[in-house]
Formats: sequence, structure tokens, C-alpha cells
Amino acid sequence: MANFTFQTPRRVVVEAGGSHRLGELARPMAGKNGAAVRALIVTDAFLAGSGVLQRARQSLAEAGFELTEFTGVLPDPSEAVVLTAVSQAAQTGVDVVIGMGGGSSLDVAKIVACLAVPGNPLKLSDLYGVESVRAQRLPLVMVPTTAGTGSEVTSIAIVTTGESTKAGIVNQALLADLVLLDARLTLGLPPAVTAATGVDAMVHAIEAYTSVHRKNPMSDTLARQALHLLSANLLPAFDDGSDLAAREAMLLGAMLAGQAFENAPVAAVHALAYPLGGIYHIAHGVSNALVLPHVMRFNREACAPLYAELAEVVMPGQAGSVEARCTAFIDHMASLTERTRLPLRLRDCGIGADAIDALAAAAMGQQRLLKNNPRPVTEADARAIYQAAW
Repeated sequence: MANFTFQTPRRVVVEAGGSHRLGELARPMAGKNGAAVRALIVTDAFLAGSGVLQRARQSLAEAGFELTEFTGVLPDPSEAVVLTAVSQAAQTGVDVVIGMGGGSSLDVAKIVACLAVPGNPLKLSDLYGVESVRAQRLPLVMVPTTAGTGSEVTSIAIVTTGESTKAGIVNQALLADLVLLDARLTLGLPPAVTAATGVDAMVHAIEAYTSVHRKNPMSDTLARQALHLLSANLLPAFDDGSDLAAREAMLLGAMLAGQAFENAPVAAVHALAYPLGGIYHIAHGVSNALVLPHVMRFNREACAPLYAELAEVVMPGQAGSVEARCTAFIDHMASLTERTRLPLRLRDCGIGADAIDALAAAAMGQQRLLKNNPRPVTEADARAIYQAAW
């Protein structure tokens, strides 16, 4: 067996209704011997005003937390959004950072926890890259309200750095102290969001399972279980937003997929999806769904046996040759996109054929991800994949 390293947050709590005792769960990490502790909740304006977080706020207050909130998180958060959140945290002198919401809120919270440390000498730009600096951080709690990004269990945060560019931060300091999965927070999630985030999570599992770097027995086990949970529960959760069992399975599956790709990183699907989000502001899960079947068809010559193994996870009892099972798996993933009414083609999102060259060139900037793909991707390959998706 090849040597490998596995990393994940210190503590994970899976409990429907667990946000009602968030204060009790978070208080031990705050210290101060019973004194009041200042906590910053990082979230978006819609969630903050929806009432969904009210019981969590009450629990934190009862546990002795003095609360402030940053509610300015936007999809694909910009550097300006991140720096505003950091400034608020520093001015308040917070002791604990709590990210609540989708992947964007969780990513911002992770960065704030690093840059709002008293006396911190680092700038946001210092963090870009893979372990570019040894960062310290404040105590950090992650409470996802969507089942997709896996950000709650990864050491990764993505920041929009320009009109159409993004930068990644990969740093062990971003791994949280506490992750709370409360499926009740995801009840009633709109079908379109359920579909996009669910497909995103399945892509995480698939790409972790086929990654050529750091793939290992633990990441494989997590990816397979994640894909099992997600594939079995996406349509029930999509069809009925109040199905608590399906919501809990989706939330757990998304987290397991996050743990898998934290340790066996994602590849070409994400690399080709990022320009769609950066240039056209298409939601990340939708971007992944648009290119997924086409990247899988491109990859099949390099990893058909692995796709065949995953076919048995999502379609138990699947028979036939490796090639037949591989084809069935690719077709099954494409059918999920169609069944959940996500866009099927780039042109469905208003992208013209004349954009393909620019998209392919932009995708080549994602070498951090492309190097993990089971088959090397040239710019001509990327162009052909986008053309197939158009």
C-alpha cells in the first residue's frame, strides 16, 4: 500500500435540530473561564433574515456568547466582501468565528478566522496558493445549510479576484474545530438549489475517486459512501423539500464527499467549471453539471474501470463489461441533470459558440486542478469538451 496522509476537522456532530444547542457545542472551544465570548456569525443577508438561524442565535446567547453578524456574503465572494468581513471581525475583537450558510459563507468565515487573529501580520494575498504561509486562526465553527460544497470539512476557500478570475487558498489552518450538520436547516431548500448543490457533491465524490494524486483507501471509502447516499436521495430531496431523511442523507453525503476530495483533490470537471462561474456567473453546481458528462466521456479511456466500480454504487446489480458499466454510469449521471431540470447545454445559459476559445484558454489557468485528472487535458481538449457541452 502506498503511503498517504488523511486530514479532516477535529469534531463533527450530525444531529437533526443540533443548531438548537449550538452554544453548548461551541462553548468549550471559546475558553475565557465562563466569561462572555464575542462570536461573529458569517452568513448572507437572505439567510440572516429568514428566521432559520434564530434558534442557533438564541442558543449561542444562552451559552454566554456576545453575537455580531456579517451578513454581506454574496455568491462567489469577492476580495472586497472578504476584506469587509475581516475588518468587521477585527473591529469587534471577536473570539470565535461561526460560518452558517452555503459554501460562500463558509469560505469567507474560514478566511476571516485566519486574518482576524489579533496581531496578525498576513494579508489576504499572502494566503493564495497551496500552503503558501503557516497561518494561525481563531476558533472556527462550520454550520452548512446546503448539501453540496463540502466546504465545512475542507482546507480550501475560493475568492473571486477580478471580473472573471478566481484564486484558491489551500491551508490546513482552514480546517474547522467543529462541524455541525443539522438537516433541519436544509428543509425547504428550493429544488433548483437542491439539484445544483447535490450534483456538485457527487462531482466531488467522482473526482476524488478518480484523482491521480493522493487517492487512497480512506478517500475511496468516503467517496463511494458519499455517492451512494447522494445518488439515492437527490431525487427524493428534489421532489419533496420537507423529506427530513433525504435531507439528512444529502447533508451527510456532501460532507463525506468533502472529506474525500480534501484528501484526493478534484480535477478537470472543476477546472472547466470555474471559467463558467467566473466569466458568466453561473452557479458552481450548475457549471459542474454542464461539463460533467463530457469530461467523463473524455476521461473514460483512462479510468473506465473506476467508473464501472462507481456504476455498481449508484446502480446496484449493474451487469456487463467494464465498458458497458462505465457507459451506464456516465449516462446515469447525465440523466440526473435532466431529471432535476438543470440546464443541459452552455447555450441554455446564454453562452455563445464564439466564447469557447476564451473558456478553453481560461481553463488552462487551473493547473492546480488539471494535474489531478486521470487523463492529461490540453487546451485543444478543453475546447472540444466545451464544444460537446455547447
